[in-house]
Amino acid sequence: MAMDDRQRPHFELTATVPDVETLVVGFTEYGLAGLTAVDYLTDQLPLSEVGYLDDSGPPTITPFDEGTPRHHTRVYASGPLSLAVVVAERFVPLQSTGSIADAIEDLCAAVSPSNLTVLSGVPVAHGPEDHVPFYIATEDYQERFLADTSIAPMGTGFVDGVTADLLARGIDDDERPVGVFTTPAHPQAPDAEAAIRLLDALSRTHGIDIDTEPLAAFAATVEAQYRALAERIDAADEDATPDDRMYM
Repeated sequence: MAMDDRQRPHFELTATVPDVETLVVGFTEYGLAGLTAVDYLTDQLPLSEVGYLDDSGPPTITPFDEGTPRHHTRVYASGPLSLAVVVAERFVPLQSTGSIADAIEDLCAAVSPSNLTVLSGVPVAHGPEDHVPFYIATEDYQERFLADTSIAPMGTGFVDGVTADLLARGIDDDERPVGVFTTPAHPQAPDAEAAIRLLDALSRTHGIDIDTEPLAAFAATVEAQYRALAERIDAADEDATPDDRMYM
């Protein structure tokens, strides 16, 4: 039996959402660099919460702060900044990637971004010289945002999970370029240095003014909370979380 549309994961918008130029997404992944980066954006920039993911099922986590619970996946936006941000604190298992990508695609239809940008840290063998951001992006994203930068492409490999789904959809989408900024991440939670590299790439390519000086202190305040998330990822079923996730 087909799933009723009301049962499909979707973003419930709780406020008027402006059309924006850029939609940035960060998921709960290894090292939590992407999640830390987008969470920091909502802390540092004048973004207002405008919605949350309603997946019509029991949540695997319900985060809270100072005793107050919040939705695990939230949308923030700013008309003056022409920016929307998705903070996804719940790990997305592989079997759910398609439905979550559908929900993000529907969100794009609501806020009309001209590009979709994912921030993601990856576990790869690397040396100190690799502590820089890399990109994986559709050709139109490269032409628009990366032609005049020194950010290097990630070497041959593959991406999996919901990020892979979003990239694959962007290959044949002539209207909305899709790009991923990625960087080697370490297992400590959160990897603030990796998050800074991702934010630096976003700032350099999209003209978003981001002060990353306070990020180390910000990361320390959420370390305990995000450490628990990292432990969840480590304990996830091997079928849902392959050991080999991306190669340089």
